[in-house]
Amino acid sequence: MAPGTLYVISAPSGAGKTSQVAQLLKSMDNLKVSVSHTTRPKREGEQDGVHYHFVSREDFIAMRDRGDFLEYAEVFGNFYGTSRVWLQQQLDAGTDVILEIDWQGAQQVAKLMSPVSIFILPPSREVLLARLKGRGTDSEEVIARRTRDAITEMSHCGEFDYLVVNADFETAQQELQSIIRSQRLRQAVQAQRLAQMLGKLLAE
Repeated sequence: MAPGTLYVISAPSGAGKTSQVAQLLKSMDNLKVSVSHTTRPKREGEQDGVHYHFVSREDFIAMRDRGDFLEYAEVFGNFYGTSRVWLQQQLDAGTDVILEIDWQGAQQVAKLMSPVSIFILPPSREVLLARLKGRGTDSEEVIARRTRDAITEMSHCGEFDYLVVNADFETAQQELQSIIRSQRLRQAVQAQRLAQMLGKLLAE
């Protein structure tokens, strides 16, 4: 059995990453998204263990100090981290895994593993700002901060393997699925998955 592939997907806030990843999970088999640990307060409708593993700041720091996280970052005053053990278990079982992390987390992961990295861009700053305002959940101050951070985030898009522009949702979704399908068809992956069939085909 071939090991799973690790995908790192990053995007600035408002680019539509969460919706795109949710659709990928619905549309493709053998694909999971890593559920991060966070110290962020749980929002209405969120479920522990589904959207995030919600932990106290003290517990998060203890886990960090034990080396439990493959990567972690502090974003807007809250910690986020990826479980090292869970991720490796999924990959060893042949499951493809998506990490939704920022560029800093992507850099950390790239030092330890060989992920396929994807960056999702908005078509313009105007669209990005409209999406941030359209949420209706953030103050003008928070929106201004997210916009500044988005520009910093986008400046790192050149560090990723693939760039997808989320101007039209369906088009961007097809492109994301194409990236995953192409990775699954790589010779090294197929050679392991099709070992028995290849053995019969090539037998003298």
